[in-house]
Amino acid sequence: MTTPDFLTHGFGDSPEVELDDVPVRGILPDWLEGTLLRNGPGTFQVGERRYRHWFDGLAMLHRFTLQGGRVSYANRFLETKAYSAARDDGRIAYPEFATDPCRSLFARAMAVFDPQVTDSAKVNITRLAERYLALAETPVQVEFDPQTLKTVGVDSWDTSTFGRMTTVHPHVDGDRGEVVNLVVRYGASSRYVFRQVDLADGGALDGTDLATRRVAKPSYIHSFGMSGRYLVLAEFPLVVNPISLLLWLRPYIENFRWEPRRGARFHLFDRETGAHVRTLRAPAFFAFHHVNAYDDGDDVVVDLVGYDDADIIGAFYLHRLEEPDARIPPGTLRRFRLPVRGGDGTVTGEELSPTGIELPSLDYDRMNTRPDQRYVYGVGLSGERGFYDRLVKIDTGAADGSGRSTKIWSEPGCYPGEGVFAGRPGREREDDGVVLSVVLDSERGTSFLLVLDAEGFTEIARAELPHPVLLGYHGRYDTSA
Repeated sequence: MTTPDFLTHGFGDSPEVELDDVPVRGILPDWLEGTLLRNGPGTFQVGERRYRHWFDGLAMLHRFTLQGGRVSYANRFLETKAYSAARDDGRIAYPEFATDPCRSLFARAMAVFDPQVTDSAKVNITRLAERYLALAETPVQVEFDPQTLKTVGVDSWDTSTFGRMTTVHPHVDGDRGEVVNLVVRYGASSRYVFRQVDLADGGALDGTDLATRRVAKPSYIHSFGMSGRYLVLAEFPLVVNPISLLLWLRPYIENFRWEPRRGARFHLFDRETGAHVRTLRAPAFFAFHHVNAYDDGDDVVVDLVGYDDADIIGAFYLHRLEEPDARIPPGTLRRFRLPVRGGDGTVTGEELSPTGIELPSLDYDRMNTRPDQRYVYGVGLSGERGFYDRLVKIDTGAADGSGRSTKIWSEPGCYPGEGVFAGRPGREREDDGVVLSVVLDSERGTSFLLVLDAEGFTEIARAELPHPVLLGYHGRYDTSA
């Protein structure tokens, strides 16, 4: 199967719309009343210039509201400086993940003293107390109104004077009333810093440093793990000399180098004290996404989607995705058991399933940090060529490894996005609910909201939009948005 033609939308081809009543095929569960918020690129081209990578582009929010068996929809660009430059001047004005604006030699030299990173927060969405934030790996996080999608303001996980980047998958612990995220501060002495935010403060990001660790050559890190007792920093051998980032002579990710001889490392930190507990070594591998972590006696068990190398990043360049033989390396669900004490300090991963998976999700609110969590939902590949063209549900099995299985949803010409779990109120079974995914139908040139029964992984309903939605990354379902 080939890659869909979803990379050609220019700025004027991505209209902002509001639809009060989206046609629904099938019957939505009567308990399914809430809002799915999605984030991702709204365009890959501005004026005469085109963004270079799937992780670039101008941020666009999408809202699907489900109520009384009906669906309404709206989308809206985040109103950022990057967006304003595109709208008013028809230009790409800020550096992105793999795209730099056209700059003179003088402008590049001045960027050393005043690097203007993008504020196009397009990667994820989180809710902190009553605040909804569009998240980016850059310092700027953008608050928005979940009903109107209108931009409210900006905030930052870290206001230090150092150059810094953040992960886009903060962990929210409602029982403790706290949020934890990882910041990388670049400089002559770089540091990994876990930042802690108190939800009682209204979700403001001016938190405190919980744990820090010096690093000479920081790794590219997209997410981290958290168990009941520990924070887990998986450090991959895709690393950068901080001087390269301070000079800013090339796009952000192109400063990183794959150094497999370094191997991978897992750093454990105590969640209460912030103390570094242990560092363990593993053979070289790469990952974007952690799935879950939990305590098991004196071990911390970590599940993530792993790759043998970092080639997956290069596979997402737009020109490569458009090639007839485009290939995306499949990630697999892997488990690492990290002893807090004892052993020789080295670990290896166990592959829980041979099924390729990415953009993993789970019933986060109920099952995160729990050892009895079993089900992981994500996108997958049906063949060796093309883009993600199916949804997968992986049952990681019982504690003894028994009962592992995989279920798949796919339809010819369709390319689903992240599957977001929405649980039935009062549920006792982990997969008692539905999985929601925004699917691109390449044959019809439109998209639809797919509703799958989470247990059987079969279609219940779909809400059909009259236009296509560019394939994005992450989002959340909320009953109170």
